[in-house]
Amino acid sequence: AVPEWQATLDALQGPDGAGTRGPVGFWGVSMGSGIGVPFAAADPRISAAVFGLAGGESLTRAAPAITVPVEFLLQWDDEVVPRDAGLGLFGAFASREKTLHLNPGGHQDVPAFELESSERFFARHLAG
Repeated sequence: AVPEWQATLDALQGPDGAGTRGPVGFWGVSMGSGIGVPFAAADPRISAAVFGLAGGESLTRAAPAITVPVEFLLQWDDEVVPRDAGLGLFGAFASREKTLHLNPGGHQDVPAFELESSERFFARHLAG
């Protein structure tokens, strides 16, 4: 999906530079991380990312190419993504600034306050 996301970002920014050219953030958990980790690893326009509820060998291989700030969400009792897989992915990011947000509960039990945290994270890293 990397080429499709790059084409989407190209279209949003406009071929003549008339579109948005500011910093770009990516937010995606679960399957969104499955798409977003390879995308952020491949596209230097991504300035900050929120990932989570994901892990696995292919994502962990891509993660060292990510050096932008990362906020990572993980659920302690996730029945879809084993805790060790999520921790392994978090550990593989090469970001100098990365934060792990670990909460009790299953895959779909991410607390609502984590969305507010994501907003603050992007405000910090993407605001002019």
